[in-house]
Amino acid sequence: MTEPHAIILAGGRATRMGGGDKGLLPLGEATLLDHVIERIAPQAAAVALNANGDPARLARFGLPVLADPVEGFVGPLAGVLAGMDWAAREGAETVVSVAADTPFFPCDLVPRLLLAAEGMEAPLALAATPDGRHPTFGLWPVSLRDDLRAALRGGLRKVVQWTDAHGAATATFPAEGDPFFNVNTPEDLARAQERLR
Repeated sequence: MTEPHAIILAGGRATRMGGGDKGLLPLGEATLLDHVIERIAPQAAAVALNANGDPARLARFGLPVLADPVEGFVGPLAGVLAGMDWAAREGAETVVSVAADTPFFPCDLVPRLLLAAEGMEAPLALAATPDGRHPTFGLWPVSLRDDLRAALRGGLRKVVQWTDAHGAATATFPAEGDPFFNVNTPEDLARAQERLR
């Protein structure tokens, strides 16, 4: 299997942070998004951002900015679909999704997801820790993009409802260090600053 492309899911509305782009919040000397890009770029053939609204605000990252292909802020699966469509146009077989507000995710995320999905006709896998799955971190086959599009248009919103229907594999990571810690509130951002120090 060729190296997957990667989509950073930055299309949420960040209501608990007062709105705006969570990924542009400062973390150390950079932004949350800078940290996420730094982690995923070495693990993928190419990287794009999923974000809605004016893409010019994200121009400094030098990455393609992909809007949700389904209207109405339907959740992370719309961002995954944007990534699948882009990866398909680029000739990739798979795309890996990561969340823009999770700056400490594992540096071996992609190889572990690929390993979990080995032998599957349509390689589909989600990241997990012993306390549960982290469905915004996944490996998605572009061959299922039309199935996902139809599911979203039919009202499906829950990631695991769709992935379970397709027999998704699981890549389990140790819970130590809270690798999928995400920044949802100002308190979380303060914790992330401490952790970075």
